[in-house]
Amino acid sequence: MTAPLLLIYTGKKDYWKLYDIMVNRFLDLQVRVPNKRLCGSSKDWLIFVDKNVADKNFGVTLINPFFRVRGRREKENSIIRLPPLTPPGWEKWLRRCEHYVYKATMSGDPIQDPNNCIVFVIYLEQTLLAFIKPGKDTTWTYVDASVDNTDRGCRLVEEVTCLEGKYYAVNHWSEFISFDVTAESYSNVKLVVPAGLKENCIIKRYLVETKEKELWMVQKYIEFDDEKYIRVTKKFRIFKLNFNLCKWIEETTLGEFALFLGDNTSVAMKPSKFSRCRPNQIYFNHDSDLFSRYGPHDYGVYNIKDKSFSQPYTKQAKNLVKKSNRLPIWVVPSFRL
Repeated sequence: MTAPLLLIYTGKKDYWKLYDIMVNRFLDLQVRVPNKRLCGSSKDWLIFVDKNVADKNFGVTLINPFFRVRGRREKENSIIRLPPLTPPGWEKWLRRCEHYVYKATMSGDPIQDPNNCIVFVIYLEQTLLAFIKPGKDTTWTYVDASVDNTDRGCRLVEEVTCLEGKYYAVNHWSEFISFDVTAESYSNVKLVVPAGLKENCIIKRYLVETKEKELWMVQKYIEFDDEKYIRVTKKFRIFKLNFNLCKWIEETTLGEFALFLGDNTSVAMKPSKFSRCRPNQIYFNHDSDLFSRYGPHDYGVYNIKDKSFSQPYTKQAKNLVKKSNRLPIWVVPSFRL
């Protein structure tokens, strides 16, 4: 597995460039992706929300820009348009439909593994959860927000993941929740780990699965400068889930792993001669948050051992990111470049 590459919008219609942060250079390759806000990157596919002018609604679109790169002719199934996403209140988002989905991910490749592909979206205004099986469903299932008679549950969801055939989410209160993927809106939502201690700061949470079937929650602590219109990451904390105790255990190291966090499906990988990334580091990208649309300034590499930040990007890369009106996103092509 090669390390994720950063997909950066060039400012030219529908053209994006791939940047290899491990060697600090752009690849001699451009990919065509619509000039849209990308709300997810998973299994070679990018995810965005698109407006259907004729039907006056909008839906989630999946696009795989690497079909042609693989040496294949462009196929119709490199673009998959899913049914309209129309929960109560969606109409007022029609003009800002690109921002309606906070984050999206998939459990499998819709072409290579259609039987196991489920698309999950976390949608506004309360960042609720919905899912669809592209090969089977004609409508979205909207997960019931309540759990254990509380007002939290599947509200203010920040991340979704699948581990050994089971589905989980973490919300704004660090509650860890399980849910079933059924055709019913009541999806057997259960509280697995209760909320942690309340902290008087802004935190963004990520769920990361390793190949060893371990599950981590990463908390990113951020601050906003309303005068400079910037967002700054101040630190990270890492927790490993103890399923037996139903508890998050804080860790001080990632061991052999490196993490890649952003609007993409979170990636944990062990460095190799092909990846060139360094262990015990978090490669993070400026991604969407619930509090502002500042950006894109907040990106870099966090060294967990000495708690330091760096920005190993060329001047050309920094300028392109700064000028872009789109947030970059990590992609993991399934081929070696």
